[in-house]
Amino acid sequence: MTETRINTPFVADERDMLDAWLDWHRETLAIKCEGLTDDQLRERSAAPSTLSLLGLVRHMADVERGWFRRHLMGEDVPRLHSTPDQPDDAFDDIATMTGEQAFAAWRGEIAYARKVSAGLPLDTIGKTLRHGHEVSLRWIMVHMIEEYARHNGHADLLRERIDGVTGE
Repeated sequence: MTETRINTPFVADERDMLDAWLDWHRETLAIKCEGLTDDQLRERSAAPSTLSLLGLVRHMADVERGWFRRHLMGEDVPRLHSTPDQPDDAFDDIATMTGEQAFAAWRGEIAYARKVSAGLPLDTIGKTLRHGHEVSLRWIMVHMIEEYARHNGHADLLRERIDGVTGE
């Protein structure tokens, strides 16, 4: 795997630290998928789970979209790879999507998230509620780091199962 991540700072202000860790985790997911064929990206973890690397990329595109477009900016946009009635479709419905398509959608959502959050203070309150509560940009960024960290652990195991490759 090619190391494309930028080292996170040991000392920085809060915003720079959060941006760096979120980008580090985003790139970690990309690295875990690097060099694999579409069939390998579709390989499932173990029955009955439908977890796959392609599913993780699709899921994270939906997560980026949900937090930055819907919650932070208040946009009325649909999910990319799932619906409220079929929340697991990002993982389940992967037979026809290519890795290139999934990565393009995911990278597009990341670019949008970076653009809209770049000039906002961390105390900015999102335009929609989450479970009846206001959510700050700070909370969204911490949650995104947590979400990626959890799923990057899954990606580690999936990648090792596919071809034995391990890494940080």
